[in-house]
Amino acid sequence: MDLFTIGYEGATQARVIDRLKAAGVELLVDVRAVAASRRAGFSKTILGESLKAAGVDYLHLRGLGTPKAGRDAARKGRVDEMRAIFAAHMEEPQAQADYARLRALAGERRVALLCFEADHAGCHRAVLAQRLAEEDGLTVVDLQS
Repeated sequence: MDLFTIGYEGATQARVIDRLKAAGVELLVDVRAVAASRRAGFSKTILGESLKAAGVDYLHLRGLGTPKAGRDAARKGRVDEMRAIFAAHMEEPQAQADYARLRALAGERRVALLCFEADHAGCHRAVLAQRLAEEDGLTVVDLQS
């Protein structure tokens, strides 16, 4: 089964939704710590409503978001530092519970992980996707926005 990832940096909401639909995504899992955005159409409520209208379910799993220090490191291009911060964060009970929920959903439905960065390699969603691929044999497909 495929697991998709997508970042909305530099994209419009319509473009992101089009890519999700073209890939047959059934559920978009928002893995941002803060599901708010200055980019039009990407705050939690508006995004969720727009996805629903397009036939795609939406779920925000806040516990899978990168802590502020990790986001700051990612913005500065310090990917290894971001990954270390995120790895420590994944030991927290809420992160573990949200990961278990994501894992179950990814085994049942066509899921895409959403975060900001266009390049998934510099984003924590790649860490989550790789972990799911290793544990459950999922194939990761990045839907560049």
